[in-house]
Amino acid sequence: MRRDVFQAIADPTRRAIILLIASQAMTPNAIAEHFDITRQAVSKHLRILTECQLVKQEQAGREIFYQLDGTKMQEIDKWLEEFKKIWESRFNELDKVLLTLKNNKQ
Repeated sequence: MRRDVFQAIADPTRRAIILLIASQAMTPNAIAEHFDITRQAVSKHLRILTECQLVKQEQAGREIFYQLDGTKMQEIDKWLEEFKKIWESRFNELDKVLLTLKNNKQ
């Protein structure tokens, strides 16, 4: 089943996993130590993140390490950038209104 990247980051546990592996690759067992859920639940979250190409697997001997794949994160950032422009524009307009009100009071 092909999942949407936004479905993947909608879950707080998956967002926490992304933050956890952003700085270093980790095994599923090492990731599971940070959560109060089963190892199987962590594996399910990792599978979803892998399907969405937010994380990638790397085999090192008998261990599998998961690490963040920045490509999809850049797509999310690009999508959010459009909203950031809208919000900044609105805040700039609000600043102008507040400055006008302040100047009219004086």
